[in-house]
Amino acid sequence: MAADAFIQCRVTPAIKALVRTLAQRDHITESALLKQLLEMVLRSSVAAGLPTPTEQRNTPRDIRLYVRLDPNDRLLLNERAAARGMPPATYVAVLARSHLRNLVPLPKQELVALRSAVAELGAIGRNLNQIARAMNQGGRVAGPGREELRLMLQVGSALRDHVKSLLAGNAKSWDQGYAETTH
Repeated sequence: MAADAFIQCRVTPAIKALVRTLAQRDHITESALLKQLLEMVLRSSVAAGLPTPTEQRNTPRDIRLYVRLDPNDRLLLNERAAARGMPPATYVAVLARSHLRNLVPLPKQELVALRSAVAELGAIGRNLNQIARAMNQGGRVAGPGREELRLMLQVGSALRDHVKSLLAGNAKSWDQGYAETTH
């Protein structure tokens, strides 16, 4: 159930301190403690004959999930999210989604870089096709010689291997949580 309604009240500093102490003892937030107390009072009033409040079943897509992290884990989260070029909350959402759906996400920056590399490979391939067509038709090609063509083939192979390595490293990093790769 979505909890998007608020109940607010003013209390004395002593009551506030007591609520804080009880919440810390139970390792929950003050808000969670107050919610538990309110639910307990409402359950007892329902037992006394008051009507049960109706629950709303609408669950919007943007329901928030709150997670407490150890300060050291939070530092690691910030570091790993920064390495992916993502805000920490987005990183956690993508990580959870990839785990739950068994997906290997490709962050936007990496996708843009791969698309650029594919475009460059396409341009090289078109040029090589034009050269090959001219040579097959018996024309004289005033372009690259054997050595240049061999180098272009090496560039294409190296780029292919790099992209394969990038995709494997990306999959491994999501699978293991994080793996430093050099791209």
